[in-house]
Amino acid sequence: MMKENIKTTRLENGLTIITEKMPDVRSATLGFWINKGSRHEPEKLNGICHFIEHAVFKGTEKRTALDIAIESDKLGGNLDAFTSHEETGFMIKVVDSKIANAFDLIADMLANPLFEEKEMRRERGVIIEEIKMVEDSPEELLTELFLKDFFPKHALGLPIEGTRKTVKTFKGELAAKFHAENYTAENLIIACAGNVSHEEIVEQAEKYFPQRTTDNGQRTIGGVENSPNYSAPILLEKKENLEQTHLIIAVPWINSADEKRYAASLLTSILGDGNSSRLWQNIREKRGLAYSVGASSDSFDDCGIFSIYAGTSPEKLSEVIDLSIAEMKKIKRKGVSADELGLAKEQTVASILLSLESTAARAENLAHNEMVHARQIPVEETLQKLEAVKIEEIKAIANEFFKTEDIALAALGNLNGLKIERERLDVS
Repeated sequence: MMKENIKTTRLENGLTIITEKMPDVRSATLGFWINKGSRHEPEKLNGICHFIEHAVFKGTEKRTALDIAIESDKLGGNLDAFTSHEETGFMIKVVDSKIANAFDLIADMLANPLFEEKEMRRERGVIIEEIKMVEDSPEELLTELFLKDFFPKHALGLPIEGTRKTVKTFKGELAAKFHAENYTAENLIIACAGNVSHEEIVEQAEKYFPQRTTDNGQRTIGGVENSPNYSAPILLEKKENLEQTHLIIAVPWINSADEKRYAASLLTSILGDGNSSRLWQNIREKRGLAYSVGASSDSFDDCGIFSIYAGTSPEKLSEVIDLSIAEMKKIKRKGVSADELGLAKEQTVASILLSLESTAARAENLAHNEMVHARQIPVEETLQKLEAVKIEEIKAIANEFFKTEDIALAALGNLNGLKIERERLDVS
């Protein structure tokens, strides 16, 4: 990533615009990121960010919902929106000659939504159907049940889409109020990567968001007022109509800005990310106990979670649990080999370099760096930090976070009377 191709402008009202010029492509990805997600919601409004993500598609002062759909399709049909625990995003990929049209569409949606009650009533129904879909997906359902116990009495433990009870309360007036309070300039990052003119994006931003001012025009980067307490639940949820039993084993993890994130990422890769990882090889390839098995991590402003997931037959669940715990214990005691670390580095570096060909990946990276680090981290710096990770750092991360008293476990399915005692999760 050539740093001179990246430009950042911060307007007086707090809005941040970041672009990366990629002159050799004929496309661009334009994204609007709101620095608000489900963890910033009061419990009684759980799901309101996700609801607004849907609601802004339902019409503005100059566009109907159908107009928005037609215009999106004309631009290529690549308009995507999402809500996470800490942000809400809207992204579209277009040919470079249509950047201004794409900006006009999304900016209008975000700045001027109508929140007409007739449309909101329909969207409440749509989201309740989405909630039902999650309830019918064992992996997603288990994740929601688990997070509720892992982050007790905290918004990180609540479902991003909300509950049927909360969603039913989301009237147009309520959505408009939350939108006005949170979709403000200091909470907004506009990032664009591709064959783009930075000056044109800044000009568009000044046109659409001049009224979004606050007392100081400053946006807080990272940090939250209400950090969660972790729990270490053992949650066994019976659901007999499932063919498989779904398993999560998890521990607390680093936050998104932690300098240990390079070593932590490589540890995750060695343990369970990829076909050569320990979990994949020992549980799937050598023993045939699962089709889907692996490890992943999620990091937030102030905390994180490392998790192992597997889907297996009920009669094989105990063995999968024991093998997973054994792999965690093995890394704590013996660390990893030079070959394993080298492979993990090669895999991660290749993934980063391949992502540079994607305007979407670059736009997301621009926004992520701004939200988490308040600066743009050059690819060269990331690659250097990864290459510098030593074997002993991997073992140190495992010993810091893989603690018996912190291990949480959740299983969903036909459990055949399974009981799990904490002693069985011993990784000391």
